[in-house]
Amino acid sequence: MQGLLADQDFWQDLTKIPPRPATPEELLRCHTERAITRVGQACLQAMMFEHIALDSDTVVSENSDLAARLAAGGACRAVDAVVKQEAQSAFVACRPPGHHATVGQAMGFCLYNNVAVAARYAQTTYPEQIKRVLIMDFDVHHGNGTQDIFYDDPTVFYYSLHQYPWYPGTGSASERGVREGEGYTLNIPVHAMTSAEDYLRLFEEGLAAISKTFAPDLVLISAGFDAHLSDPLGQMLLTDDSYQQMTRRLCEVARDSGQGRVVSCLEGGYNLQTLGQTVRAHVAALA
Repeated sequence: MQGLLADQDFWQDLTKIPPRPATPEELLRCHTERAITRVGQACLQAMMFEHIALDSDTVVSENSDLAARLAAGGACRAVDAVVKQEAQSAFVACRPPGHHATVGQAMGFCLYNNVAVAARYAQTTYPEQIKRVLIMDFDVHHGNGTQDIFYDDPTVFYYSLHQYPWYPGTGSASERGVREGEGYTLNIPVHAMTSAEDYLRLFEEGLAAISKTFAPDLVLISAGFDAHLSDPLGQMLLTDDSYQQMTRRLCEVARDSGQGRVVSCLEGGYNLQTLGQTVRAHVAALA
């Protein structure tokens, strides 16, 4: 937010839309009732013990459930905005992130899967306008949760470039979907210290392959910025310009295949000295 606010002229040009909490029904389209209940119960326990660990990486406090519901609901509200033409594109400035949250488990800092909830919300709420959704994930970590939710679904194409091998250990090129969803998951594992030029070439090759068989009505971006060369949790070499190039291309894909609808949700990004400026570059490209 500080990165966006630093340029007051740019900030004034942006439309600000308040989030709303995701409803239980919206969460249940992607997560089991048991997984949702576990998060809520842990947050109740945190009222007494301050912090509760769901796993070694995922710690909640008293208000984490509300924050996570606002993150997922904010993504749904952003879908409303682009479908109803309040905006051509939207950036959801949310934490916690979501792409590691599987059907039945919160993990990897993630409680609910924001982009997955938004994809299902779009298809359910706007069935005439939104039939096919492309989710592009450029976080340095593989979005195992998003893949898990849509692995057998041919209406949602999950596309990920990620450092490999790296947490959470999934995302090999052989993981392509199952049953009706086979061929609608594309993983491009990238070695640590791959140059930004080579990374962008791989990104373009993946988009070219997808465009042969899939034309999305909505593009969702799992916008993790931890593949930035300054990030402490990744070993990649992307720059602000790299993210701008990918963002512009995804906007082009959205325009070529439909109405140009793009919703981006913040995922990773852990250098708090550089994250704001990188987000500023991404939002400028969206705009």
